[in-house]
Amino acid sequence: MTPQTLTTTQGRRIAFHQIPGRAPGVVFLGGLKSDMQGSKALHLEDWARRKGRAFLRFDYSGHGESSGAFTDGCIGDWAEDAEAAILTLTEGPQVLIGSSMGGWQALLMARKHPRIVAGLIGIAAAPDFTEDSLWAGFTEAQRAEMAETGRVALPSDYGEPYIITRRMIEDGRDHLVLRSPLRVAAPVRLLQGTADADVDMAVALRLLDHLDGPDIRLELVKGADHRFSDACCLSRIVATLEDVLAHVDAD
Repeated sequence: MTPQTLTTTQGRRIAFHQIPGRAPGVVFLGGLKSDMQGSKALHLEDWARRKGRAFLRFDYSGHGESSGAFTDGCIGDWAEDAEAAILTLTEGPQVLIGSSMGGWQALLMARKHPRIVAGLIGIAAAPDFTEDSLWAGFTEAQRAEMAETGRVALPSDYGEPYIITRRMIEDGRDHLVLRSPLRVAAPVRLLQGTADADVDMAVALRLLDHLDGPDIRLELVKGADHRFSDACCLSRIVATLEDVLAHVDAD
């Protein structure tokens, strides 16, 4: 299906798919260089359609069918894209489901717009990864290359190398969420695979310790990798979503 588009105040064209349904709606926020055609997004949309639940999936700028080049973007740009999509296209509080970088984006939304968040689910959430994983893991040679050329190419198990720009690193420092208190009053569920080679379990534990709220839980899934998209993992995501919605509907 041809996606609909939303033009942000910054002039970026954001592609999205949306289905109507009852509230609270569900919004899926994808990971770095992922798009809204991934198995998790489509599985959740199928679930929402069967359940009559409102659902939104979209591509950040420089991703999928949205405008722009990936190398021109950064965490702050994609946070603006997410904010525009959620505030413009949805009504009332939403359950945000963030995968990898999308988990960071969901946390940024929860910090800036707490009333919008009915619930938050992180799937291998990767808050602050530009600083704590990328920059911290760069060799001296890579840091020198970044200083000289403004970018570094990193190998990827998911296709072509990731081009990490100096702007992405520097902008990421303006959007860190693990350096100051972060309270989320809504139910929070964190799903983390023990075989995740991209986001270590220590990140999930650090996030669990950092978050403050009345209902925050971490579930470790033995053997699950970063994709978290086999049949068992997809079922776990849906079960977690239904648990969050049950708590929300009961309030």
